[in-house]
Amino acid sequence: MVNCCGLVSEKNEPVPLKSISVELQVQDHVASVRSCLQYVNEEQRPLEAVFVFPLPADAAVCHFSARIGEQEIRAELQDRQSARDQYDDAVSSGQQAFLLEESEESSDVFRLSVGCLSPGQNASITIVYIIELSVQADHALRFCLPAVLNPRYTPAASAAGVVPEVSSASVIPYTLSLSVEVRSSDRISRLESSCTLDPLEFLDAQHTHAMVNLSAGHRFDKDVELFLYYENSHQPSAVVEAAASAAQSGSLMGDPALMISLYPEFPADVMSSLASQGEFIFVVDRSGSMDCRMHHGNDAQMRIESARDTLLLLLKSLPMGCYFNIYGFGSHFESFFPQSVVYSEDTMEEALKRVKSMSADMGGTEILQPLKHIYSQPCYPDHPRQLFIFTDGEVWNTKELLDLVKSHVYSHRCFSFGIGEGASTALITGMAREGSGHAQFITGTDRMQPKVMQSLRFALQPAVDNISVDWTVPEGVTVDMLSPPINTLFQGQRALIYAQIKGQSSGKKEGAVTVKYRLKDQPVTNQLQFTLKPTEDTGLTIHRLAARSVIRSLELEERAGGADAENIRRRIVELSVQAGVSSAHTAFIGVNKDSKQTVKGPLLQRRVPVPRMFQMSAMQGRCMAMCAMAPQMAFDSPMPCSLQSSNMMIECDAASYEEEAEPQKDPLLQLVSLQKALGYWELSASLAAVFGKTEDEVTNQKAAQVDGSVWATVLALIWLYAFKSDQQDEWQFVAIKAASWIRSQKPDGLSQCVCDGNVLLGCQVTEDMLGI
Repeated sequence: MVNCCGLVSEKNEPVPLKSISVELQVQDHVASVRSCLQYVNEEQRPLEAVFVFPLPADAAVCHFSARIGEQEIRAELQDRQSARDQYDDAVSSGQQAFLLEESEESSDVFRLSVGCLSPGQNASITIVYIIELSVQADHALRFCLPAVLNPRYTPAASAAGVVPEVSSASVIPYTLSLSVEVRSSDRISRLESSCTLDPLEFLDAQHTHAMVNLSAGHRFDKDVELFLYYENSHQPSAVVEAAASAAQSGSLMGDPALMISLYPEFPADVMSSLASQGEFIFVVDRSGSMDCRMHHGNDAQMRIESARDTLLLLLKSLPMGCYFNIYGFGSHFESFFPQSVVYSEDTMEEALKRVKSMSADMGGTEILQPLKHIYSQPCYPDHPRQLFIFTDGEVWNTKELLDLVKSHVYSHRCFSFGIGEGASTALITGMAREGSGHAQFITGTDRMQPKVMQSLRFALQPAVDNISVDWTVPEGVTVDMLSPPINTLFQGQRALIYAQIKGQSSGKKEGAVTVKYRLKDQPVTNQLQFTLKPTEDTGLTIHRLAARSVIRSLELEERAGGADAENIRRRIVELSVQAGVSSAHTAFIGVNKDSKQTVKGPLLQRRVPVPRMFQMSAMQGRCMAMCAMAPQMAFDSPMPCSLQSSNMMIECDAASYEEEAEPQKDPLLQLVSLQKALGYWELSASLAAVFGKTEDEVTNQKAAQVDGSVWATVLALIWLYAFKSDQQDEWQFVAIKAASWIRSQKPDGLSQCVCDGNVLLGCQVTEDMLGI
C-alpha cells in the first residue's frame, strides 16, 4: 500500500511517469477518451511502478495497451484473480507485464502496475474509456479529466481493516497535452474550459464538427473541465448502433443497441407553483479536509466557509411549515435537533446561530453512521424527505454507502454535492443515482450556492411516480431494456435509456418509445420517434455503455447478498469480457511473451509520489517532507499537519497558511441573513448598510401610510433585481417568499412605494419584475 506521501527512489528522485497526452472525441453527448502515459526507468536496476489514479465513476474502460520500443502489447480482459496471478507469475520470472484494475471499494479509482522495466527503458501506456457527458443547469455538457485523487478515509471500525491505497491528496504533477474533437448532429455554439484553450476551430460550414487543443505548457495540477454548448442540447434524441460483426446473434454485442436521451417537459400548470411541504435534511462534512481551500486562487474560500454560506441561503429559502434538520459529521456526528422540526422564525434563527459556529473540527470522514441514523428516523406524512449531502468525498467505503442509500430509495430523494477537486465521482453521482436525486460538483472557481439552489428547485418539484416505458416497434422486432428502471425525473434534466433490439422487420423501419408517469395525480406522456436503421460506425460505444449499465446493476444486486451471488459474479465476468469493459471482477492484463531475454537483477517497486493539491508554504513543505518519512521517524514537536496513524490520513491546518485578512462579507449574504422566515425584512441600520445608505436616509424616504416592513422588503427586492440579477439563481426563493409576503399584506400605495424605492436606490425596477 502507498504510504502517506508516496515512496520515492533511494536518491529521492521522481517515479518514472513523465507526461500524459489525452485525445478526447465527442459524438453528441458521449465522449471517448484516449490517455497515453509515458514512463521511463531512470534507475540502475529493474523497476516496477505502481500508479493509482482517478477516472470518472461512470467511465467504461475498454482498451489497455503498452508499447516498449517497437513492441506493442495489447492487454486482455480477464477474471480479476486470474489476471493478478498471471501478472505476478510474469513479474517474478522477469518478464514485462502490465496490470490495470478497478478498486474493490470505489469504481472511480484505478491501479496501474507496470512490471519489469529495464534500466533506461521507456514504456508508453494507452488507456481508453468512454463516458456519457453530464448536463449542467445551463444545458452545457460537462467533461472532467480529474487530476486530483483525494485521501479516502477508512473508518477505524471498518470490516476491511486495511489502509487505503490512496491516503493523501494526490495531484498528478506532470505535463498534459489535450486535443478535443467534437462531432454533433446539432450545431455547436461554443466550448469553454476551466483551463486555457487555443481558439476553437470549426471544420465545416454547419458548425457541427470542431477541434480545439489545450494551450501548450499546461501543468496537470488541477482538474481539466470542458463545457460544450449545442444550440439544442436539450432536445430528445435516439441512436441505434450496429452489432459487432464477430459477436453471436442474441448476445448483447451481437444485436443492435439503442440509446434514448429524454428531456421530460412537465405541464406548465403543474409546475406553476413549487411544493410548500417536505422534510429537508442537510448533512455537512465537517472533517479536517473541509478546512482546505475551494481552489488555488488567493480569494478562495475555505470549503467549510462556503458550506456555511450555502446553509444560510438554504435556511432562508425553505417554505414555511416544512420540516428541517442539519447534521454535521466527521469521525462522529451530531444534529442540531434530536429530530426534524417545523420551520419557523424561532427554529430558523436557532439553526443559523449554530451554522455560524460550524468548523471543520470533527476528524475523519465517516458518512455511514449519520446516514443510518437519519434513515432510522420515521418520515413525516405528506412531507417527502429530501436529503442534501455536502462532502469533499474523501471516503473509502463507497460501495457500502451506495448500498445503504439504495435500500432506502422509496423513503427519500438524495441530492449530493462534491466539494473541491478530487471529490469521489463514484460517491457523489452514486448517492444521487441510487437516491433518485441529483448530483452537483463544485470545482475550481465555481460558487456552491447557485448549484445548490438548483438542486433545491428540483427538491421542491413534485415527485414523479408510476413511471413506465413502452415500446412501439414493427412486427418481428422486440426491444429489451438494459437500463435499470427509471425511478426519478426532473424538469429539464436528461434521462438515458439503453436497450437491445432483437429480430428484424422486412417492412417498417421506425419505432417509438413512450414514457408515462404521474405528476401531482395528473397523467403525463412523453414520446419519441426513432429509426431502427443503425448509424455510421461508432466503435461500439453505445454497446459498451449499455454493458457498463448492466454490469453496475449486477454489482449492486451481488452486494445485496443472496444465494445467487456466485452466478451473478459469473455473469458480470462473462459480460465484462464479452463487451470489453472493466468491472469489479475483471482486470486488464498484458504480458510481453516475445521478449528475447528476461530482465535480470532484483526488482524495485516504486509508487507515484503525490504532493498536496494547494500551494504550500515553507512550513507545509517541511511538513510534507517529514510525513514522507513517517514510517521511519517519530514526531517530537507540534506540526501544522496532523497525521492520523490509524488510516495514514493527512489533514491541513488552515491557520498555518492563512496570511491574508478575512474577506469582507458578501453583501448578498448580508441581505439574505437579515430576512425573516416569513419572507420580510425589517427597517434597520444593517439593512441600510447593504444599500450603501444610512438608516435615516432609508427611513425618511418611506411614505407615512406604508408599513416599515413592507417598505424594507420592497427595497430589498429592488436591490436584488437591480444589482444582483446575475446571481438570481441564488436568491430566487428568497424573492419568492418576499413577494408572497407583500401580497399577503395588501399594502396601500404599493406602486408609489416601488417608485420611491427606485429613486432611493438609483435604479428602475417594475412591480412585474418583483412578482408583486
